[in-house]
Amino acid sequence: MVKLKKVLLVGETWISSATHAKGFDQFATVTAHSGADPLLAALADGQFEVEHMPAHVSAAAFPQSLEGLGAYDALILSDVGSNTLLLHPDVWLHGRPVANRLKLIAQWVESGGALVMAGGYFSFQGIDGKARWHKTAVETVLPVDCLPYDDRLEIPEGFQAEIVAPDHPILRGVPVLWPPLLGANEVVARPSPDVEVLARLPAVQGGHPLLVAGAFGRGRSVAWTSDIGPHWAPREFCDWPGYKTLWENILAWVTKLR
Repeated sequence: MVKLKKVLLVGETWISSATHAKGFDQFATVTAHSGADPLLAALADGQFEVEHMPAHVSAAAFPQSLEGLGAYDALILSDVGSNTLLLHPDVWLHGRPVANRLKLIAQWVESGGALVMAGGYFSFQGIDGKARWHKTAVETVLPVDCLPYDDRLEIPEGFQAEIVAPDHPILRGVPVLWPPLLGANEVVARPSPDVEVLARLPAVQGGHPLLVAGAFGRGRSVAWTSDIGPHWAPREFCDWPGYKTLWENILAWVTKLR
């Protein structure tokens, strides 16, 4: 299949260190993890060419110009905090000024780019408020406002998504009944005629937005407030046929293929 659109997925990786104590002795291990695999697999045989830029790589490798961003049709920010893009190694290690990449993203969307933010511990405002997307240039082009504090909605018993706008192109062909999700980031849908809440948590769980679509300037943006993989999106959700359709629809809409 001919790839029609090029997508840059940034984030969804982390490195863990552990100390193992065995009686008197101990040793340490370091492991690398990726949460992007379910989405990459779902999009592998479709019309989108997805480049995955791990979180630790993006600090230096993320584009530093509008021309660099222009190489992509869509950008997905997933579980990566604003500091990673603000603190290029030249700034952090050498005290040299560089372009503000959050402002570049906003300019790129306003001029016709396509942005998706997916939820996670370092999305929106994140765990302990450390993702810090609130009051950034990126927040201004999202269809939602971030909270100024820890925004996690941990729902270990699971919740069923409530579909609000089943006729929207993003939900075309997606079954109405979804497998349970285990959490999301709490956000507030932006009060604008260009913003539409497509799915939300049930009222018993607060009715918070789950999937929101909007426009900014000549571009479009989408907020998906749950995860793209475990833990908030369990394996049953990622293996569900609607997962692939949903994400293909999100990217098709945000890039104006439909």
